[in-house]
Amino acid sequence: MGFADQRFNVNLSILFTELPLLERPAAAAAAGFTAVELWWPWIDSPTPEQSELDALKAAVEDAGVRLTGLNFYAGRLPGPDRGALSVPGEESDRFRANIDVAADFAKSLGCTALNALYGNRVEGVDPAEQDRLALENLVLAARAADRIGAVLLVEALNKPESPLYPLVSAPAAIAVVDQVNEATGLGNAKFLMDLYHLSMNGEDLAQVIDAYAAKTGHVQIADNPGRGAPGTGSLPLEDLLDRLRKAGYDGWVGLEYKPGDVPSTQSFAWLPAEARAAR
Repeated sequence: MGFADQRFNVNLSILFTELPLLERPAAAAAAGFTAVELWWPWIDSPTPEQSELDALKAAVEDAGVRLTGLNFYAGRLPGPDRGALSVPGEESDRFRANIDVAADFAKSLGCTALNALYGNRVEGVDPAEQDRLALENLVLAARAADRIGAVLLVEALNKPESPLYPLVSAPAAIAVVDQVNEATGLGNAKFLMDLYHLSMNGEDLAQVIDAYAAKTGHVQIADNPGRGAPGTGSLPLEDLLDRLRKAGYDGWVGLEYKPGDVPSTQSFAWLPAEARAAR
């Protein structure tokens, strides 16, 4: 097995960012990839103008790549925010306003995975109140995802880089996945297993894979330390992805790493060109 047996997509919100957004799908295609994913591209607007949505849709279609994953509105990301759905007031309202916009955009491109970042704890707000709000909003998001035949992803981040984010372990994220599925009865909430974040938390990655592969709807990778390309750190990513395949995961693996001081195209040397197109 190995990297050549995986289904990779490129996250265009962290790779190819040296280019304008609308040029990134074509750049990914030129590098040999046929699938991409995105954080919500309009960090200041959960409801951008239709012309902006149409322009991005056209850029993806013209490049001949498939959009396989999209985040709901998550606030300033990259930046100080880590989602909006558990933040009372304006941010929760913005998340709700975004739900159908994001779902409809995903549907227009055949995208079947929507990631809902939980949001940071807010000083002076009862965590239990935030968790109640989060569940309400995740239920709405799960129903919108189901409407378009998609899964809803819940992601664990890492505590060193996201100290205010409450889901900083695989079990914490899995608990939310289970709560959403119980509340909706749809079963379409899944775990987003980001091996970089979990490694930063000091989790036993092999154990996480064995325990939660069946509840995993998407995987993302970067090496650690540094959040760079595979081979720039010490994580045995090839072995871990093999373990995931053997555990039954056959979905997408998102390349969500920083290219470093080189153009993004040069950061893919670890992956043979013939292994970049999804099979």
